[in-house]
Amino acid sequence: MGKTIAMIPARYDATRFPGKLMKMLGDKTVIRRAYENTLGTGLFDEVSVVTDSEIIFDEISKIGGIVRMSIGTHESGSDRIAEAVKDMDVDIILNVQGDMPFVKKGPLVKLLDVFKDPAVQVGSLMQEVHEESAIKNPNVVKVVVDRQMNSLLFSRSPIPYPRSTDIPITWYEHVGVYAYRKAALMNFTKWPMTPLESAEKIECLRYLEYGIPLKMVVTEYMGVNIDTPEDMEKALQLINLK
Repeated sequence: MGKTIAMIPARYDATRFPGKLMKMLGDKTVIRRAYENTLGTGLFDEVSVVTDSEIIFDEISKIGGIVRMSIGTHESGSDRIAEAVKDMDVDIILNVQGDMPFVKKGPLVKLLDVFKDPAVQVGSLMQEVHEESAIKNPNVVKVVVDRQMNSLLFSRSPIPYPRSTDIPITWYEHVGVYAYRKAALMNFTKWPMTPLESAEKIECLRYLEYGIPLKMVVTEYMGVNIDTPEDMEKALQLINLK
C-alpha cells in the first residue's frame, strides 16, 4: 500500500447530542481522546481532524495536532473528508468518527490489511452485540454479511429478524470506522444520496446501492460510540474502570 492517512470528521452541532465532541471524558475532551488514540497507533503517515467548528479547531491546535477547517456544508463525515483529501496524494484513507474516543490499534491493523486485496474498495468494522436492548435500539446500526464478509445490508432495525428460534443467531453492530481507496471515496461524493441511505440515515448504504460492498472485519469490543447523553455515561464508566 502507498500513503495511508487517518482523518477524523468532527461536527460540533450533532443532532442528537450537540457539542458532544467537546464534552469532558475524564480529563480530556471526547475529540482529543479520539485524535490522540488514533495518532498513538503509529499506523498512519498523517492523522488530522476535519471540522466546521472553530472551537474544535482550537482544541486540536492547542495540543499541536493537525486540523483542517471545512469550507462547504456536508451531509456526512465522508463528504467532509473528501473535500479535505481532494488534492492530496494519498492511497488509503481511514475515517475515524470523532465520537469514538476508545480507538485501538489492533482492529485498525486488521482493517488496513484487507486492502492487500486490490478488489477491496471500502472496508469497515463490526462487533458482536448481545444485549437485546442494543439489538432493538435504532441508534445501534446493525449489519449482515455474506460468507466472504462482504456487507449485504446495514439497518437500524434488528437484522436478521429472528423468525426462527431454532438456530443460533449472531448479531453484529457496525462500528463507525471506515477505510477507503481515494477513488472510491471521491466517487461516493459524486453520487446522489440514495433511497435507503435517505430512509435510514446510514451513509454507507450509498455504497451498497451503487454496487460496492464493504469488506467487514470483526473486531473485539471497541468501547462506546457517543451518540447520546446516555452513551456519555457509559463512556465515563469505562474511563473510571481503567
